[in-house]
Amino acid sequence: MKRTLSLFSFSIFLMTLAPGSWIPQESGTQSRFRAVSVASEKVAWASGANGTFARTTDAGSHWQSAVVPGGETLDFRDTYAVDANTAYLLSIGNGESSRIYKTTDAGSTWTLQFKNGDPKAFFDGMAFWDANNGIAFSDPVDGKFPMIRTTDGGAHWTAVPSAGIPPALEGEAAFAASGTSIVVQGSRNAWIGTGGSAARVFRTQDGGNTWTVAATPIVSGGSAAGIFSVAFRDSNNGVIVGGDYQKEKESSANFAFTSDGGRTWKPGAQLPGYRSAAAFVRSGGRWDVIACGPSGCDYSSDQGATWSSIGSVGYHAVDFQARLPLGFAVGEGGRIAKWNP
Repeated sequence: MKRTLSLFSFSIFLMTLAPGSWIPQESGTQSRFRAVSVASEKVAWASGANGTFARTTDAGSHWQSAVVPGGETLDFRDTYAVDANTAYLLSIGNGESSRIYKTTDAGSTWTLQFKNGDPKAFFDGMAFWDANNGIAFSDPVDGKFPMIRTTDGGAHWTAVPSAGIPPALEGEAAFAASGTSIVVQGSRNAWIGTGGSAARVFRTQDGGNTWTVAATPIVSGGSAAGIFSVAFRDSNNGVIVGGDYQKEKESSANFAFTSDGGRTWKPGAQLPGYRSAAAFVRSGGRWDVIACGPSGCDYSSDQGATWSSIGSVGYHAVDFQARLPLGFAVGEGGRIAKWNP
């Protein structure tokens, strides 16, 4: 009997152990980071406030940070890393504050590829299927989510015909919280998470030509609540996280998952607070999930049925290399951390 109890206690102890931890990195800046993108086993880029970006080419041993010339007042809420030399940045804001820049020389120079000319538009995020094909979207204008896309590495951005985009609901919008309110998968799939009056997921299977939309169980109803991050590990299996960013430590209906490509969403176990970012991480032969927000991060090895805390240090964004447990999280004050599985 004593042995049975001992083994049971030990198993419970193992279950409470964190599956990994974040190792702080030296970023070289105090500017707040809002986005991170892992390009390979060695290369990652991050971006954020005050026109700031950062880059590592040695898996986080060293980071170099700088400011985009002329972009000192911009808030780069999204980045997409192609390789050590090439990356895209998206800044948010009304009208001309919404922009897309690209570098092909490791950040030495940046080309302004897109400047929003509609004072009603506010671009929230972008995503790329590959180095040449990408898509970006704005909060609703006249009842529709404006979208633009490129097929030539950003040399030209063209509007997606609005006829194929379902109308937004009154009071529905999106959040530029972690660069992952829009994500892509494969060569044609993409998803967008919304919030405000409704927390829904828009889905395309044809590169953005046509979209469908599905309701989710994520909390909504206020301007600060909804879906803040979407992640997919393949064309069928995905997760969404969110909550209310004005209630950082309040648990709510803030996690859901899909196994049918986003046609339907089911609630999972609630996270202990608002979470702005989620990512899949490879762990042995399975895919686990990490969710992060200003009040900490959590880890699930069962698709969100249960969660384990991995610390109360806050992060705004997280990203992992596609096939390895190599990832980074970023946050306030130039905070960057590397995942230690």
